[in-house]
Amino acid sequence: MNRIDSRFAALRGAGRKALVPFLTAGDPALETTVPAMHALVEAGADVIELGMPFSDPMADGPTIQRSSERALARGVGTDYVFGCVRSFRERDVLTPVVLMGYLNPVEIRGPVAFAQQAAEAGVDGILLVDLPPEEAREFRDAFDTAGVVLILLASPTTSDTRLAMLQSLARGYLYYVSFAGVTGASQLDAGVAGGRLRLIRSMTDVPVVAGFGIKDAATAAAMAVDADGVVVGSALVAAMAEATDPAAAARAFLGPLRLALDA
Repeated sequence: MNRIDSRFAALRGAGRKALVPFLTAGDPALETTVPAMHALVEAGADVIELGMPFSDPMADGPTIQRSSERALARGVGTDYVFGCVRSFRERDVLTPVVLMGYLNPVEIRGPVAFAQQAAEAGVDGILLVDLPPEEAREFRDAFDTAGVVLILLASPTTSDTRLAMLQSLARGYLYYVSFAGVTGASQLDAGVAGGRLRLIRSMTDVPVVAGFGIKDAATAAAMAVDADGVVVGSALVAAMAEATDPAAAARAFLGPLRLALDA
């Protein structure tokens, strides 16, 4: 059982919902990523999603796009991302870390080499937005061998047939995209998303976490009713980008969401 499975098992046993913050590696500064990761854990994060900056983040809205652009301009690449996780693991050996990004950086290194290097750094999972599950076998096999989970995505337009396929392939948790759009958009309807989440959770044995459109304590609590956890990204990235102390801003932002999920 890896760290992701252990964490969700503990949450389920305690009757709690997972809080999964996303931050972009290298933004708003190179030296702030690891302190911000620790601050998020201190504020109640259960899993950290660390964004791998990419030049064409098609699923991301303007906030995360700009954070990727800023990080790339500072020279952030895969080595830096792995280095952040390695440094994080010097103090924290329990909190799961999932890398979230796009296929190209993985293909450049090759799935076997990437998976091995990720595992050696202390990464627990990989979420690749533009990797269709039908084409993922080579990557899934490489990640499985290295002990790194390949996280899959479902959306409001995912057919029941495809959901059944995802159920058979899912590892760690299933990431549910709460609406058809990009990160940071504001059209979240918790009632509509809730019905879909209930269906998906009835079809899979792995936890289902909801992301996209979650921006504060109220939206986090509303989405957590029918999900096993929630992901918050754009609002957190924006709060850190505007702060003189990004780690303190991360802690202050996440604390109310933790309280809302535990209420």
